[in-house]
Amino acid sequence: MTPTQTPETTHVPASTADRDAKIAVTVFPALVIVAGAIGFLAPDAIKPAAPSVPYLLGVVMFCMGLTLTPPDFASVARRPWAVALGLAAHYVIMPAAGWGIATALRLPPELAVGVILVGCAPSGTASNVMAYLAKGDVALSVAVATVSTLVAPLVTPGLTLLLAGSFLNVDAGGMVLDIVKTVLFPVVLGLVARVFLARVVAKVLPALPWISAIVIAAIVAIVVAGSATKLAAAGGIVLLAIVLHNGFGLGLGYLAGKLGRLDGRARRALAFEVGMQNSGLAATLAAAHFSPLAALPSAVFSVWHNVSGAAVAAWLARRPLRSDAP
Repeated sequence: MTPTQTPETTHVPASTADRDAKIAVTVFPALVIVAGAIGFLAPDAIKPAAPSVPYLLGVVMFCMGLTLTPPDFASVARRPWAVALGLAAHYVIMPAAGWGIATALRLPPELAVGVILVGCAPSGTASNVMAYLAKGDVALSVAVATVSTLVAPLVTPGLTLLLAGSFLNVDAGGMVLDIVKTVLFPVVLGLVARVFLARVVAKVLPALPWISAIVIAAIVAIVVAGSATKLAAAGGIVLLAIVLHNGFGLGLGYLAGKLGRLDGRARRALAFEVGMQNSGLAATLAAAHFSPLAALPSAVFSVWHNVSGAAVAAWLARRPLRSDAP
């Protein structure tokens, strides 16, 4: 299920959407794990596909654009404070946490930049699904994810330069162009197609979650293949950094909603909008501007945040919303 494909935006019966969402969060992590294993075990066969990563990310972002509808943008205007709070929390908490963890763990420069870059990326493509499963505010989740993606061409390079510049040289200008080409342009193209080719798009919407999942898995396989020789040595510290990073994001995202006096459903949505990142974009930028090793944290994050997100969503879904009351 792509970012905005939820009952509120597609008018799918709740039982069907719930079933599809649960299938997605079960199958997707497994698919990514298998893809990572293939990349690790057969790196020589996968490495030649490295130049295709930006195009693969473009496919994922085009699928996201196809799921967007005018009501998604209208919800931003209706709730500017909640959306602004979610956007600020996302682009403050995760970049700061990435820098803090990289510094505290004394990560090598390439890995440090990789962790920071994950933190500076926009919201993850599965965050809306997790918000839905957690009985959170899906409309708010969609709005924050959409806006964080649209502002990424300016915000992500700027934050990366600020926080990662002390570890390695950062070509912020080049990043801006890459994000415009691989994120902004495909999303806008998908949105235009949704508006002008509505009947055609309606026929392919059910397939979009699986297309996105397969393409993201392919990106993970390619990224892992590029750093397979160093994965055994660096895997443990990278996993620790990613678990901490994701955990801080989920917890502090919820806390931001509480401090902003949002209701329980909105707090649950912000937990996932802050804690889940577009790791595909981070991997693409890391591989293009730094090294395959710098892209490794993104690949690990891609697996872990879907596993942890599904677990947290299931836990929250069993908790009564009145316990989240302001």
